[in-house]
This record gives sequence, structure tokens and C-alpha cells, in this order.
Amino acid sequence: MDNRRLILTLIFGFSLFMLWDGWMKHNAPQPAPTTQSATAGQTDGSVPQASRNVSGSGDVPGGGNAVSSTAPTIKVTTDTMIAEISAEGGDIVHLALTQHKATDDKSQNFVLLDNGSKHIYEAQGGLTGQGLPNHKTLYSLPAGDVTLPAGQDSVEVRMSAPDANGVMVTKVLTFTRGSYVIGTRYDITNNGSEPLKTDAYFQFMRDGEAAEGSQAMGVHTFTGPAFYTDADKFRKVKFGDIDDGDAKFPKQADNGWVAMVQHYFVSAIIPKQGVEREYFARKIGNNLYTAGVILPVPEVAPGQTQSISTELYTGPQIQDNLKAIAPGLELVVDYGWLTVIAAPLFWVLQWFHSLTGNWGWAIIMVTISLKLIFFPLSAASYKSMAKMRTLGPRLQRMKEQFGDDKVKMQQEMMKIYKTEKINPLGGCLPILVQIPVFIALYWVLLGSVEMRQAPWLGWITDLSVKDPYFILPIIMGASMLIQMKLNPTPPDPMQAKIMMAMPIVFTFMFLWFPSGLVLYWVVNNVLSIAQQWKITRMIESGAKKT
Repeated sequence: MDNRRLILTLIFGFSLFMLWDGWMKHNAPQPAPTTQSATAGQTDGSVPQASRNVSGSGDVPGGGNAVSSTAPTIKVTTDTMIAEISAEGGDIVHLALTQHKATDDKSQNFVLLDNGSKHIYEAQGGLTGQGLPNHKTLYSLPAGDVTLPAGQDSVEVRMSAPDANGVMVTKVLTFTRGSYVIGTRYDITNNGSEPLKTDAYFQFMRDGEAAEGSQAMGVHTFTGPAFYTDADKFRKVKFGDIDDGDAKFPKQADNGWVAMVQHYFVSAIIPKQGVEREYFARKIGNNLYTAGVILPVPEVAPGQTQSISTELYTGPQIQDNLKAIAPGLELVVDYGWLTVIAAPLFWVLQWFHSLTGNWGWAIIMVTISLKLIFFPLSAASYKSMAKMRTLGPRLQRMKEQFGDDKVKMQQEMMKIYKTEKINPLGGCLPILVQIPVFIALYWVLLGSVEMRQAPWLGWITDLSVKDPYFILPIIMGASMLIQMKLNPTPPDPMQAKIMMAMPIVFTFMFLWFPSGLVLYWVVNNVLSIAQQWKITRMIESGAKKT
């Protein structure tokens, strides 16, 4: 039994080491991204064109319409975001979320879309066809910055493109109170003499650098484009696959969305259901990529106006909100390979949070619930270990009796186990069960934006990062040492030394783990100690009477 317990403990320790190594890398400073200008990295091919003739649009415009990246900008401020819109393409080139603070400096807002301070990441759009405005065209901006007025639910920003061959194009961005969804619309008026056929495209341009805090368990949480359709479901596309030409994603559909996913946050372009569309993702420059969608514009007859619109989500990965915005959008939350456990675990955490109003107490309630669910299993295990503890003197005499004859000693031990009805694997099961739950909770803490900067009490102000004073890891180490004392001492001196060193090793690794994860383990250990002490006391009292 001791060998099996030792092996499982070492497996658990290896899992902890992998988590610790990933957490150290997660907290390491990120390399500075390539600070090239967006315009410089683009080529003529940065304006997308449908692979099929969606609406009979003309040729893709050349680079002659490119405008300097020093184009004027305006700011739009709402209760959820501060967006910076460039005259170049009427694109959103910078967007900060006012209800989410930066990781390094909590006095600053978290920046999602970025024009070069840390990343190149913009939301762009335009029309295809010769002379029509695209994301390089210089629009006329409103005079001055825009703020959502008090008592008003939404505000529009209207931008006009230069007239081209009698075609007037107005780009309209609509910002709504309490929402991370930005309405994007093109109003196209044809004052010419011929019908106008064109397509509209909406895309994200981003560098290939991983988002801040995107490492976990030694690998990056996903950063890159993602697509969803009813037929193909959720598809993530790595930047490297785009480089190699191996990107697999749906090309044509009449439903779904395209997104740019990163740790805790997401931007998504969500066209109306039932509208024919074509998705694309490609490399347009050195470490620079686009992913988006092309939508056909209804033919614009002379003297008529047509509009084409979509929704742009730019905000946190709050699963309930994402699910309400578009089918499958909640799938951008990345729980890694243990999603099957992590997803229901988060649901239970969320339910307890609705009762307590605090994620720390929710973690404690989940720990207690898990302990109750596995009570029969752990009780049987502790009974087995308690019986082993009472056999300690007999096993020591056997060791002295058989000396170096380990085969004979193992045979006699198995006879004792059978006589005393002891399960040799009993002490392994609690550790075996806890490994996937432990790792799944780690992913929940790293992948759920709800946990980001969520306080518990006192000195714990962010459950997704380490305890700043290492109080919880020290308590965890002490509780683990107490547990070891309650367990039977392995007959092998080397095994005994390894088992006693485990609390020290684990405490050191837990110093850098998310405090929410350490809180779970502390509560679990305390409950285990109480249960194990009670069962051991009962077994030892019964042994004395006999």
C-alpha cells in the first residue's frame, strides 16, 4: 500500500509542479511586442475580397488610398468603455474597459483594443470595390469627443467618407449604456446612374503576441481568432496555422460569428442570423494578422440608399452575457483539457456566489460540497489508514523478524490485510480523486474573468493571484503536516522521509499559486483532518477494547 500511496503522491506532486511552473511563467514579464505601425505592416491585400462573387463587387482597391497612422481621432466615453476612433477607416484603434482594471496598475483601465502601446489590435471595416471607402480611407469625424449623456441609453457616432463617383457612404457606430456591444453600420447612397454592387467587410487586425497573463500549466491559454457556425461549431485558429496555410475554419455560412480571443476578454463580430457571409483569416504582414467576415450588400439602385450592419462585442468573457448575445459565444472561455469538469465546477461556484455575494466564500462552499459528495469514499479510506495505524507495532515486529526478506514480508502483510479487512488501495483514492478536481479549479480561476481581481476578505484582494503575504500557503503546509502525522508511518525509512518532505515542497510551490486555489486546499485539508481524526480515534478506541 505504501508504495502505491507514494507513487500517487508523487504524481500529485508532479501535477503541482507543472501548475507551479506554469504559474511562474504566467507571472513573468511578457516580451515586448513588435511595435510596427498598422499601416506599415499592411499590403494591398489587407482589404479582403470574397473568394466568390458575393454581390458582383469590383476589384480590390490598391494602396493609393492609404492614410498615415497619425490620422486624427476622437474619444467616445460610456459607462463601460472609452473608445478611440480614428479618421482612418473610422476604425476603433483603442478601447479601454472602465469596469475592469489593468493587471499591473489597478488605477488604470484595462486596455483591450490597442494601437501600439502593448499590442497592435484594431477593429476595422470597409467596402470592397474600386473607389469605395475601406479601412484606409480618411473619414470626416464629428467635432470633438463624444460622451454618453446622463439619462440617455445610447449615442451614435456618424462619420462621412469622401464622395466617390456619386456614392455617399456614412459609417455609424452606436454605443449603448451598460453594454459592451457596439453597433456598426454603413449607410450607402447611390447618386450615380448605374446600380452599385459591393460587399462590406468587418475584421480584426492583431499582432501574433500572446495576451498578458495567458500562460497556465506551462502552456499558453489560447490567443487568436475563433469561428462559430451551427454546422462547424466552435473552431479556434492558431496564428501559426495561418502562417503555414493550415488554418481550418468555416468559409461560408448564413450564421455564426468570428472573434479574437484572449485571456479573460474577447472581441467578436456578430452578423445577423440568416445573412449569407464569408469568413476569412490571413497574414497581412510581419507578425500581423486579420480575421473577419464579408457580407453582401443589397444592390443599391440609382437614387436609393441601402444599409449593412453587424454587432461588435468588445469586453470580458462573462459567460451568461456571452450566451445571451450569440449562440456559442460562451465557448470562448478557455478551461483547457479539463473543461468537462471545470465547466460544471464553475456553474456550481457561480450558484454559491449568487447566495454569498463573494467568490471566496463560494470556493469554501464548493469545497464543503465536494467533501460531502466524496464522504463515503474518503471515510473508507480513512478507516483503512486508521486500521493501518493500529497495525504499526505488528508491522515493525514483522520487519525485525524477516529482516531483508522483502518477499516474505510482503506475503505476511497481505495476509494481515486480508484478515483485518484492510484495502491496500484505500489511502490512494482521495489523492486520485482530487487531482482532476484540483487542476480543473486551477483552470477555472485562470479562465473565468469573474475571478479576476475578485476579493475574499482582509488581505486577499484578488483570488486569481498569489497571496501577497503567503499566509494561506503557510496554513496549507501546516495542515498538510498534521495530515501526515495522522497517517500511518511507512515501514520503509526512505518513504517516510519523502512523505514528511512533501508538506515543505508543496508549501513552497503553493506560494505562487492563485490564492483561491490555496483557499480551496486549506479548507479541504481542515475538513480532512477533522474527518480523519474522528475516524482514527474511533478505530483506535475499538482496538484497545479488543
